[in-house]
Order: sequence, then C-alpha cells, then structure tokens
Amino acid sequence: MHEFLSGTWVIDCLIAVLLAEALALRGLQWRRGVQAVPRGLAASLMAGLFLMLAIRLALTGGQGLWFAALLLAAGLAHALDLRERFRS
Repeated sequence: MHEFLSGTWVIDCLIAVLLAEALALRGLQWRRGVQAVPRGLAASLMAGLFLMLAIRLALTGGQGLWFAALLLAAGLAHALDLRERFRS
C-alpha cells in the first residue's frame, strides 16, 4: 500500500507508456523510412524519460548524486531537442 500512496506506480506507468511510444515510433520509422518520425523526437522523449526517472528517484529517496546526474542528462537531451527544432 505504501508504494500506491507514494505515487511511484504513476511514474512507472508513464515510463512504460513513454517506452511503448518510442518503440511504436521506431517501428513506424522502420516501416516507412527515415523521415517518418520528426527530427529531434528521440531527444524530446529522452528528456522526458530522464525527468520521470529523476522524479521516481526522488519519491523513493534515492541518492542525490544520481538525481543530479538524471537532471543533467535531461537538460542535455532538452538542449539537443532544442538544437534540432531550431536547426534550419
């Protein structure tokens, strides 16, 4: 019951949905060709994944160094996403 109250099950479900979305988009890209999925979408998904992992770690009382590393990874993925979006 403690896990239900802590909210980690929500984050776990969101992570599973994000991974399923990434696999579905990868399958679409494989079936239709390289340009089927917009550029930078992988970086956007990775930024979201790293943020959700950081939230899950915070909810479960994980170590601060791992939390900082996940936030740094999310920031780098977000910067890559922005670079891809504004590339002309």
